[in-house]
Amino acid sequence: MVMQGTDMKVAEAPTGGLEDFRIPDAYEDWLEKEKVLVHKSYYVPNMHDIEVGPWERKGGQGAVVHIDNAHMPNDLHVVDIAPGGRSEPERHMYEINFYVVSGRGATTVWQDEGSKQTFEWKGGSLFTIPLNAWYQHFNGSGEEKARYIATTNAPPMMRLFRDEGFIFNNDFQFKSRYTDDESYFSGNGTLYNKRIWETNFIPNAPDMALYGWKERGAGGINAMLQMGQNDMGNHISEFPIGTYKKAHRHGPGAHLVLLSGDAGFSLLWTKPDRSDMVKCDWQVGSIVIIPGDGVYHQHFNSGTTRARYMALRGGNGGFIAPNQRATADVSLKDGGIQVEYEDEDREIHEIFEAELAKSGAQCNMKAFISYCTGVAGVTDARQT
Repeated sequence: MVMQGTDMKVAEAPTGGLEDFRIPDAYEDWLEKEKVLVHKSYYVPNMHDIEVGPWERKGGQGAVVHIDNAHMPNDLHVVDIAPGGRSEPERHMYEINFYVVSGRGATTVWQDEGSKQTFEWKGGSLFTIPLNAWYQHFNGSGEEKARYIATTNAPPMMRLFRDEGFIFNNDFQFKSRYTDDESYFSGNGTLYNKRIWETNFIPNAPDMALYGWKERGAGGINAMLQMGQNDMGNHISEFPIGTYKKAHRHGPGAHLVLLSGDAGFSLLWTKPDRSDMVKCDWQVGSIVIIPGDGVYHQHFNSGTTRARYMALRGGNGGFIAPNQRATADVSLKDGGIQVEYEDEDREIHEIFEAELAKSGAQCNMKAFISYCTGVAGVTDARQT
């Protein structure tokens, strides 16, 4: 029997309840249960000054810097270890990268209780903990606290599995991602093509060697970091006095941490006319978080010393599949995500020169910007 449209009876929708349905957000629910202080911001003027509160899981004081955005692939943990103190041992099914803001100490890592290894760190050290390995931090000073920040991909992992037991009480050991060989946290590494440095521990990120990346503009240097076979990736970039990098856009989640430079700023916008443009002034210790997919951002050194920043990111660990190509340094006109100097709005450069005037610095962009009122400064990464 074929029913006619006029004969079809449509079941009535059940009344009540639909407006109350909520898809659980396992990550936000976890933050609430942790009773940890949460800062929902994309701009932190100084990571030394972030307010912290009790965080039992960490065995001390801490906070989470988190943008209320379901698409954010990572968050930022800020933790203080008291003088002579230690963190609680923990393991988890999300990746984590640590940057030591201040202090000195050591970390012990293990999968099997009978086979532990310990390495020392200080302010400026960058390292990762292998996925789901146990670890515990120790403050090496009896007088001063130690502070670290850590980016994690906890938000998508918790939202995917929706089970805290799986995240924090999982016995699986990733033998392929961790070895208790004493060289694992030695700081040794391997340099690959396109400035990729594979390592698990960097003793002092503000001073590590970087390599030329002329496509990003104005004599900038860079290293892409592959750590712990993580999906999360990091990179460190530096650019000369009186210069700025080309604007580009990409997915959300990059946490830009300023490591050196006495003055500078970042511009963020989404609209073609830049009517929503935001200016974030930075100093050493500032953090700028790229809050959404497609947010254009551009970084400027308006000070009198070279400027270096570290980007702690979510994503594909900085690697591109063989049948793909990287687009971070490819022009929008050629299918990439970068705005070339000749295509940027003149206002951008005018803002930069105005900021240089405040610090008494000279603009060195004449070789790249025809209407620049400064000089042709550094044009190659090997110049100083």
